Parts: sequence; structure tokens; C-alpha cells
Amino acid sequence: MTTVVLNRRNLLAAGGAVLATGVSGLLLPARAEGLAPTASMSGGANNYRKGAPTVDRIGKGGFWMSGTVRRAGDGAPLAGQRIQIWAHTTEGQEHEPQSHGATLTDKNGAFRLEMPQIIPIFGQPHGHLAYDSGEFKTVFLRPVMRSAKETSLEAHFVLQSV
Repeated sequence: MTTVVLNRRNLLAAGGAVLATGVSGLLLPARAEGLAPTASMSGGANNYRKGAPTVDRIGKGGFWMSGTVRRAGDGAPLAGQRIQIWAHTTEGQEHEPQSHGATLTDKNGAFRLEMPQIIPIFGQPHGHLAYDSGEFKTVFLRPVMRSAKETSLEAHFVLQSV
């Protein structure tokens, strides 16, 4: 059990806090400042191919890349947004055209694209994703997998207007 000690120092500190925030600060609920935009990750744009085609699947599949796209500030889901995905896989290296493809978000701002199994390059199994449609600021992500044995990877975008 916590014991509250009321002494002169604690009373002065509490009084100073009330003066600093004002009485209204004690009566109003805390306000969220909104959802911050996602920053591009270092190395995320490596081997990016502008205009990669929208596809139903990359290669023979077996691995799932998924995530969400929301608007900065209010966090509203963004439908119809183009996400490009590429990686070093069992079927090709990340600089090769067959290792690239794009998909669109659904009405809930979610995307999902099947691709070949991601394998390590430079010691790390990782994927690359880009939002590059132009309505919002371009964002490049490079999420790293915990293990090369995983068969899925998620990445989430919070986009800021241009």
C-alpha cells in the first residue's frame, strides 16, 4: 500500500502544477494529438522500380506480405492506395523485375499480396514496400523478419498529405 506524505514541499509542487496547467487542465480529458505519419526507413528504397505492375501474385507464392494504410492525424483507412512490394526470394533477387509487384488497398485500407518465400540477403531476411501514388508523401519501408522460417510479414503505413 502506498502512503501519501503531505508536507510543505509536496503541497507547493501540487499547487505549482495546478497553476501551470490551470484548473481547466484538471477538468478536461487528455487530447490525442493524432496519428503521426510513418517515416521512410533507411535502405527502404533500395532496388525500387517506379511503376512496377499491379499483380495478383508475385511468382509462385507461398509467402504473404500484408499490412494497412491509414491517413495521418485521424487514422482513417485509405482505400485504393497502391503499395509496391519487392524482396530477395527463392525465385529471384530484389533488383530483378520478376521480384516486384504492386497491390491496392481494400475499403478497410488493408493489403495482402502473395509472393515467393523471402530469404536472407546481407544476413537479414527482409522485404521492401513503397507507397508512391502521389496523393500522399512517398514512404519506403524495409521490415526485417525475426527468422527466415516465417511465412508472412506485416508493414503498416500512416500517410501524410503532400
